[in-house]
Amino acid sequence: MMRTRPLKVALLGCGVVGSEVARIMTTHAADLAARIGAPVELAGVAVRRPSKVREGIDPELITTDATALVKRGDIDVVVEVIGGVEPARTLITTAFEHGASVVSANKALLAQDGAALHAAAEEHGRDLYYEAAVAGAIPLIRPLRESLAGDKVNRVLGIVNGTTNFILDKMDTSGAGYSEALDEATALGYAEADPTADVEGFDAAAKAAILAGIAFHTRVRLDDVYREGMTEVTAADFASAKRMGCTIKLLAICERAADGGSVTARVHPAMIPLSHPLASVRGAYNAVFVESEAAGQLMFYGPGAGGSPTASAVLGDLVAVCRNRLNDATGPGDSAYTQLPVSSMGEVVTRYHISLDVADKPGVLAQVAAVFAEHGVSIDTVRQQGKDGEASLVVVTHRAPDAALSGTVAALRKLDTVRGVASIMRVEGE
Repeated sequence: MMRTRPLKVALLGCGVVGSEVARIMTTHAADLAARIGAPVELAGVAVRRPSKVREGIDPELITTDATALVKRGDIDVVVEVIGGVEPARTLITTAFEHGASVVSANKALLAQDGAALHAAAEEHGRDLYYEAAVAGAIPLIRPLRESLAGDKVNRVLGIVNGTTNFILDKMDTSGAGYSEALDEATALGYAEADPTADVEGFDAAAKAAILAGIAFHTRVRLDDVYREGMTEVTAADFASAKRMGCTIKLLAICERAADGGSVTARVHPAMIPLSHPLASVRGAYNAVFVESEAAGQLMFYGPGAGGSPTASAVLGDLVAVCRNRLNDATGPGDSAYTQLPVSSMGEVVTRYHISLDVADKPGVLAQVAAVFAEHGVSIDTVRQQGKDGEASLVVVTHRAPDAALSGTVAALRKLDTVRGVASIMRVEGE
């Protein structure tokens, strides 16, 4: 039997995502009520610019006082889509204190202060859901928190930023340079006027911190994630990747150590084989590859950003949280019982693709090989091409600790016969 008294929802933020959440709540009100078991009512919308016309939203619901809205006491669920750390953090904790559960899409805040927010939710017996914080419409947080709760996840490897994937895909398929591909992404609305958060990996790093924490049941903060942007990737790098049967993606990689005693989280561009499922992810799409002991290999794919996809994830959380409120229950909370340490990037074992500009004369290859041997790094393949006293030398290594590979590169730069290091890139997905 459906309850007639509606569950009241406060919406913080009414931009691209917030306005779509409000629209769906209005146009699909009957379906949402049937799925939840009670009507849901938009009880207030907090915005910065109240004079802006918002089609489909009663002007009486608009307020600039977000704090007063979450303090009302009759609000059942607060939906936070304003982003940033403050005032979102204070508003969310205030909502818990005044009896509301929270649905958020705020990856930056969750990556930085997720543990404290979960603690506040638990203290007040309320839910904190955030499916929309990582990969838009792609169901990922709930499968990790619930569907795979009885399994042991060992690795999460994914493309979690649509802007960077669009740029790299354009460079791969058209031969465009980075600047040209970025200009097209901006013109099409995939890249912000200031794309730093995307192209320097900050956005993906926040998502990696959230994924690693959930997958490995441990505390992983944004500062724990190694981050490297993709602005230095060139057309020459793609040419080298193609010769290896690879392409290049900006990857978020979260791994459990082989001995199970630690975890790592990192974001950086990498070459991956064309045979890997992630290699075929095109345009602004996202995809995440999960490897677990019992389930094996799973892949989640779909649109990772935009108003409608992100709103879809928000509404899914809203339905789940409202159901919990009706049943006087809460869903899965924070699970960080393992308290595993987060290892540094230097301890990560990976492969490298290194392109060197060298003098074209006898003995150069032997000198370079000796440096690799001195640092305990085994060479897989070498390709050399020379002309007019100059040459290029491409070395692909076997797997070795990242610190050893970094030390190798530093030593190579000191050789008189090495004119410069043209590019360095990790090789993943094998």
